[in-house]
Amino acid sequence: MADAAIKSLDETLEKYIPAQELAEVNRILYGRRPKPLDVPVAALRLAEVGGFELRAFTIGAAPEQLRPPRLVRVGLMQNRIVEPTTAPVAQQVSALHKRLASMVETAALCGVNIVCFQEAWTMPFAFCTRERLPWTEFAESAEDGPTTLFCQELARRYNVVVVSPILERDEVHRDTIWNTAVVISNSGAVLGKTRKNHIPRVGDFNESTYYMEGNTGHRVFQTQFGRIAINICYGRHHPLNWLMYAENGAEIVFNPSATIGGLSEPLWAIEARNAAIANHYFTCAINRVGTECFPNAFTSGDGKEAHCEFGHFYGSSYVAAPDGSRTPGLGRMNDGLLIAELDLNLNRQVSDHWGFRMTGRYEMYAEELARSVKHDFKPDIHK
Repeated sequence: MADAAIKSLDETLEKYIPAQELAEVNRILYGRRPKPLDVPVAALRLAEVGGFELRAFTIGAAPEQLRPPRLVRVGLMQNRIVEPTTAPVAQQVSALHKRLASMVETAALCGVNIVCFQEAWTMPFAFCTRERLPWTEFAESAEDGPTTLFCQELARRYNVVVVSPILERDEVHRDTIWNTAVVISNSGAVLGKTRKNHIPRVGDFNESTYYMEGNTGHRVFQTQFGRIAINICYGRHHPLNWLMYAENGAEIVFNPSATIGGLSEPLWAIEARNAAIANHYFTCAINRVGTECFPNAFTSGDGKEAHCEFGHFYGSSYVAAPDGSRTPGLGRMNDGLLIAELDLNLNRQVSDHWGFRMTGRYEMYAEELARSVKHDFKPDIHK
């Protein structure tokens, strides 16, 4: 079966598993199933006209006597590039701005409080090419570049927090390029930025040709709707990276990504969900979708023929809860908006039940890790 032939894993399960067995299969695979969330007819129409999938679910918590529910709605957006990679840079960026504006409008109609776009959302994921021009021209200021200004206007207009992952150019510090997520408050103010901590060096992911590991640590952003963090793409493969956002108090961690089926798809449904379980917070895994073709062929350093396509970005964005449950994913082939209403009280409830972080031996881990990074370290192996 071709890489992109399956539109959705959930649709395939529903198609081939008898109805009387499907509920139990879903329980085993996904835990308790989130309930569908009603959305306005106007939002459904916008999605239909815009040609993108719209799905919405709610993940609740048990009622408490002393704390009211802490409800927040998040909107995850996955999309193809709009213009061909050969189009002028400004034209490509403008087309993506227009595309995402319609999706944010739809999210706002559904009462979404926080929206997050995919990694490097204003451009093709061109880092496979190792070419500088025109791809470095997509880099812009995180503080006052055109995309940040655009997102500030969206935030003010729709009263939403916007997480905008871009290619950043830091002109103050030697024109350095970074893979960065800008966080914009629902007031329109820039709360800050956070940079990608881990950079892949695998297959066609030649990202270290353009930027290196980030230097902002594990920032958490206090918004009106809760404390959020952004673990960009490859950082999801590193459990300690997820842990440090929890240590800094994150309640929701977004994972904007750009990853292809031939490389990572068997890992995709596991990593963000496992992080939610281990760290007692919600995770939002977002992946771009589609196949991007570049004008000049490139190689992967594996002896295979040069090629012009990176591979199929398989979408499948989803939300995972600290109790191990998760929403169905968006499709593997189409643009989509996934909305989830989350009760943040679930974080503490699961923590009280399982106690994973309470029973963690962090002082022991820290001591042993500190020893292991020294040049004279010797593994503690007894024979």
